Amino acid sequence: MPDLLLELFSEEIPARMQSRAADDLRKLVTDALVEAGLVYESARAFATPRRLALNLSGVPPRSPDTREERKGPRVGAPDKAIEGFLKAAGLSSIDEAKVESDPKKGEFYVAVIDRPGCPATEIIAEIVPDVIRGFPWPKSMRWGSGSLRWVRPMQSILCVFGPETEDTEVVDFEIGGLRSGRTTRGHRFMAPEPFEVRRYDDYVEKLEKAFVVLDPERRRDIIRTDAKTLAFARGLEVVEDEALVAEVAGLVEWPVVLMGDFDPDFLKIPPEVIRLTIRANQKCFVVRDPKTGELAPNYVMVSNLVAEDCGEMIVDGNGRVIAARLSDARFFFDTDRKTKLEDAAEKLASIVFHEKLGTQAERVERIARLAGELAPLVGADEEKAKRAARLAKADLVTEMVGEFPELQGVMGRYYALDQGEDVEVADAIRDHYKPVGAGDDVPTAPVSVAVALAEKLDMLVGFWAIDEKPTGSKDPYALRRAALGIIRIVLENGLRLHLRPIFSILAFRIESERGADEAFKQQIDAAVATRDLSLSSDTEQAIYDAIERHHQPSAEVVSSLAGDLLDFFADRLKVQLREDGARHDLVDAVFGLGETTGQPQDDLLMIVRRVEALAAFLDTEDGASLLTAYRRASNILRIEEKKDDRSYTGYPDAKAFAQDEERTLFTVIEEVASEVEGAVRSEDFAAAMTALAKLRGPVDTFFDEVTVNADDPALRENRLRLLSQIRAAMDRVADFSRISG
Repeated sequence: MPDLLLELFSEEIPARMQSRAADDLRKLVTDALVEAGLVYESARAFATPRRLALNLSGVPPRSPDTREERKGPRVGAPDKAIEGFLKAAGLSSIDEAKVESDPKKGEFYVAVIDRPGCPATEIIAEIVPDVIRGFPWPKSMRWGSGSLRWVRPMQSILCVFGPETEDTEVVDFEIGGLRSGRTTRGHRFMAPEPFEVRRYDDYVEKLEKAFVVLDPERRRDIIRTDAKTLAFARGLEVVEDEALVAEVAGLVEWPVVLMGDFDPDFLKIPPEVIRLTIRANQKCFVVRDPKTGELAPNYVMVSNLVAEDCGEMIVDGNGRVIAARLSDARFFFDTDRKTKLEDAAEKLASIVFHEKLGTQAERVERIARLAGELAPLVGADEEKAKRAARLAKADLVTEMVGEFPELQGVMGRYYALDQGEDVEVADAIRDHYKPVGAGDDVPTAPVSVAVALAEKLDMLVGFWAIDEKPTGSKDPYALRRAALGIIRIVLENGLRLHLRPIFSILAFRIESERGADEAFKQQIDAAVATRDLSLSSDTEQAIYDAIERHHQPSAEVVSSLAGDLLDFFADRLKVQLREDGARHDLVDAVFGLGETTGQPQDDLLMIVRRVEALAAFLDTEDGASLLTAYRRASNILRIEEKKDDRSYTGYPDAKAFAQDEERTLFTVIEEVASEVEGAVRSEDFAAAMTALAKLRGPVDTFFDEVTVNADDPALRENRLRLLSQIRAAMDRVADFSRISG
């Protein structure tokens, strides 16, 4: 079977676009070929700084012949209908159609359209220009006088097709003044002369001789291996940075790894600054001493050519730039240290966080208040938590963070330690943004936890209060990430927090900053100060009492916000637990308790423990059987309540039972309900599930031996009430109606 080799050769393609572009090229070409009837065995796409390449193996030499039968109008139809049919089917006369009969519709015309296959080269010659014209570059440009757009000016197109054992032929087409051929070029400086290729193997071999490594993964391997070898030879090790490896591999076609050094005096700068300076400006790797873990005054760089002087001039040039950049960084560091963080924090009053949420200074004060209130719940010192929160955003106005925004928090810690702040306070300044992503560490130090939670909670409630919620795939303020961060902090630290009253407190404070009087603000603070945040309903009610006394803002509005935000957390928790292998419907079942009991389920740690216990229970034979019985009881109740237009909740009359199975079940339900209530109260959810398991036998026997819809109306009502008690007993643990499967 023939192979296809396609290369689109251009000026330098930005490294960040190469991987996606290679995937797009493969998908666009293969999808178009398959649609045209040309299947293939395998497809591989590659990218270098100056080319996109695609190799398809096992492509048929021509597309298959096809036959299509197209149904037309009935015999004797109006002329206009006949004419439309002939035109659509490509027939010149109705005599070319055949007539078929249908017992119901009578006789009608059918056109049999035979389409012969087409040579693959003709199909490819049509497809590739369309792919090039419509290629989805994030940014593209025109050059010269033509209308063709590409990421950078295109210089040549190589497109050959043919069997492995024979010579290939050029797939001939022209686009934007470029005609396809079998010619390409190697390295821009070391092998600039054009050369011809026949097929993929020949192409790769000649590119290697022309100092081009086609496969980006192989370029990455060369960079990793040579960098480690070079560092090891000097008793050092490279600080791993896979993102930088991928970026550098997109900047070079022939990677040559070199090592340089810089003035050891620069090591007085924080290591994060050195690494970011060298990485961002020169795309170089830093190295460290494996014995101490400290950075060494060396760097590893990747050149794109083999220099006659073994790279001395290249290293020297990069070294001068790195020295200049590190000098700038040292100047920023020294300048920032002259200003205390609390003095820098005063500048936050002139920086608007959001036009509807006030300045950064106002936000910092809210965070500090909440961090102090959360401190006792997470085992943190209240004053340290407040201090850390008030200094956490101060480094945003420093020279260093202005140059490198990625270092916010990190530089705040260095400046805090330099001015003698407590280590816990300094660490909290650094860690209050964490976790930033799925792979980021979660803060565990109590002060860091308090500030990190307060910062993310204020972010979420603030944007909820101004109705700037995530919609679809849009989340400009990273609120989903903030919610997942809170969930991870709570769960990984085993924290007991009721979220709903915290949502309400923050919402009231945000609203009060937008126009409430001082007395109202003091009343809110007093209500919080006299209540334990771990007691959800008591705290929230105290806040609502303050609202009613001052008539602003609306308690109903804030209650709705808190409920909506809690639903958002339920969705985020499902995402988190699903990644850990849990079932999302079990999360729904536990959150559903808020509706059945009237107590919002806002303690994330307890929710997860309930979910874990529920999952373990449902994996047992007793659990699966009892779930089936629950559904049966619920279905009967739903049908009968709808039919009778009434509810059958409530206790049955024990004296009215007619069979022993009813009496036994009622006795067991009362016993189980009491045990479940006690187990849930003591938060022993495994014990609650064990108690529920006692229902299985009596429930199964009841359904086997008792007719619920008895002829006697009183007996029927009593038995329906008994079914409602099965449902009520189980719903003390979770809302089983929300469990699927």
